[in-house]
Amino acid sequence: MKDTFRGGVHPAGRKELSREMPLREFLPTGEMVFPLSQHIGKPAKPIVKKGDAVLVGQRIAEADGFVSAHIASSCSGTVKAVEKRRVLTGGMMECIVVDNDGQFTPMEGFGRRQEPSAVTNDEILQRVQDAGVVGLGGAGFPTHVKLKPRDPQAIRFVIANGAECEPYLTGNDQLMRTRAAEIVEGLELTLRLFPNAEGVIAIEDNKPEAIAAMQGAASGKSRVRVQAMKTKYPQGGERSLIQAIAGVDFPLSKLPADVGCIVDNVGTLYAIQRAALYNEPLFSQCLTLSGEAAANPGNYIVRDGTSFAELLEAAGGVKAGVTLKKALAGGPMMGIALSSLDVPIQKQNNGLTLLADDPNEKAELQRTSCLRCGRCTTVCPVGLLPQLMAEAVLMGDLKRYETRLYGLECIQCGSCTYICPAKRPLMQTFKQTKSEILARKRAEGGAKK
Repeated sequence: MKDTFRGGVHPAGRKELSREMPLREFLPTGEMVFPLSQHIGKPAKPIVKKGDAVLVGQRIAEADGFVSAHIASSCSGTVKAVEKRRVLTGGMMECIVVDNDGQFTPMEGFGRRQEPSAVTNDEILQRVQDAGVVGLGGAGFPTHVKLKPRDPQAIRFVIANGAECEPYLTGNDQLMRTRAAEIVEGLELTLRLFPNAEGVIAIEDNKPEAIAAMQGAASGKSRVRVQAMKTKYPQGGERSLIQAIAGVDFPLSKLPADVGCIVDNVGTLYAIQRAALYNEPLFSQCLTLSGEAAANPGNYIVRDGTSFAELLEAAGGVKAGVTLKKALAGGPMMGIALSSLDVPIQKQNNGLTLLADDPNEKAELQRTSCLRCGRCTTVCPVGLLPQLMAEAVLMGDLKRYETRLYGLECIQCGSCTYICPAKRPLMQTFKQTKSEILARKRAEGGAKK
């Protein structure tokens, strides 16, 4: 067992801006907007209509298929509309809009704790599904699907991802410091589903307070231990953690369960604990507001549907005398650039990063042809050949890109772009290419039907 993976880079962490800021709950006052697609898979279907009264925790949209997730209201109030609204990607999406009454009145049926011994394994799975829990460390994969692999007996490791390797973000650090016992309880509940598995809490070694807190909570737990990991990006990627913890390479086009692993973010495990023992739906999560352009960086418990703009305004806005060059949902390596802050926070969002400088603008001024130095290949955590992938895209040879160079396996971590001395937008190229290939496949699939 190792403390890291092959490849990777060391971008400036900039976590000092917010790492000591405790988690604070933010209660919004404006209207709440709930996109129907806050997860991988099919969008949820609305089950409320204009004029309906809703309460905190009430289901307002239900999963439309196995790979989908329910959506619960995070406020009380009245449904204003079910209509298309702009979301953080810049596109329009069907959303449920709720006039927030500011009372945050909860619905009956959650909040009262049950002891773990009183909850069966089937109830754990059902409550996680009912709560609409999704992965809170990445793209939002529905957690109930992840917890139902074909062979539960074959799972050897349940890895609690506390790496939080993305620069600027510190919400998980604070969650582990202050909710360690709850996270461990969520991990133990998950381990009940996999009788042959060991629980490993993986935390980068730049978070000593979180490591100490989690070690204290795990003390005496026979199936749980804490593993300090080398601080390196993208340490928190599923493949990276599996390489280090399980000692195996992640096979191309396979799932973690195929190599005996389940990987859940520590925030997801906290949500599992709340769902299983408190019947609490997922309607809030940790989010870091940070960056050189932020007046008051901090860590917040935010409610789904809250506007990024409202959160920023309440936190003091942009720092005086500083020009905001770029706002990102997430961090600078994998975050999504926001054209407007007047868009809703979704389940899987973990950061709002405000940059006083735009690194992409600087890179465009310095860009040259490929130097063939091979650095992009050296740092790729998946073992791909970014230089050749970029050449294939340039030549329009998408078949080679997909079948010979395994371009669809790119995890879009941005390590190749970060290290490239020629300042080529490699990750952006691969992200666009993957989107084009998948869109073509969907069109071809529809035509065959």
